[in-house]
Amino acid sequence: MKLSIFTVSTPDLTPEELTAAAKAAGLQGIEWRFKATPEERKAEKPSYWGNNLCSISHLGDESEWDRFKRATEAAGLQTTGVTPYLAVGDLEATEHVLRAARYMNAKMIRLGVPGYSRDKNYNDLLEKGRSYLREAEALCKQYGVKGLVETHHNTIVPSASAAYRLVEGLDPEWIGVLFDPGNMVHEGYENHRMGMQLLGPYLAHVHIKNAGWFPQDTEAGQPVQWRSDWAGLEKGIVSWRQMIDDLRSVGYDGWLGLEDFSGELDSVAILNDFARIMNGLINEDQ
Repeated sequence: MKLSIFTVSTPDLTPEELTAAAKAAGLQGIEWRFKATPEERKAEKPSYWGNNLCSISHLGDESEWDRFKRATEAAGLQTTGVTPYLAVGDLEATEHVLRAARYMNAKMIRLGVPGYSRDKNYNDLLEKGRSYLREAEALCKQYGVKGLVETHHNTIVPSASAAYRLVEGLDPEWIGVLFDPGNMVHEGYENHRMGMQLLGPYLAHVHIKNAGWFPQDTEAGQPVQWRSDWAGLEKGIVSWRQMIDDLRSVGYDGWLGLEDFSGELDSVAILNDFARIMNGLINEDQ
């Protein structure tokens, strides 16, 4: 297994600073966030989803992509993926991301998935999602880049089994699942090894972050209310030792991509902490 960083997690670093820090920490790959920063937010303090200095604008072209490509190559790293925020059915935007990924020699992009908020019927959303994936599969094959759906709360694929139902029957060479145990703390937990076994060849990438459930302040005599929130890599519900064992049990040998939102460490420190934790677990009993 190899280590990468999804640059949503390092919003205060420029592409050149990020690739140098990732290389120094011992990582091998970069998963670039693909999202423009609105002009009105560029004066703000760097943040994950706001003024992220480590994002490729989805409005750009090769003239912008080249900076990120050169920064990756100069550090001797690999672009593992280009990760946008695509709307289901937007094939024009999907093809644009695939064009960027091919230019940057990336092997994966993230595809759109229908959200779920009780206002629409799941079965209708499932068919909408599968219809989009069938068309996206043809584009992925054309560009030679795999499209992934991510297990994510508040979507129709919060769990491995729900993700499998969405991608079942599609070609796993071009359509896969981004397995995110941290997201599944919020919603969608299943025994992870069982989920990996179910996904089989669709298991294509893994995001590394953690989360937990915390009681909220409530008035005396009222039921306890709970909320989920992000936590440090070793402070949340996900056991990474068990996760690595489970991944090894199904023969997974792909990327482990850091996507930490805990804010407990600065960007450079979280890269080093991630490498320390994951390399320690990967090398156990080897």
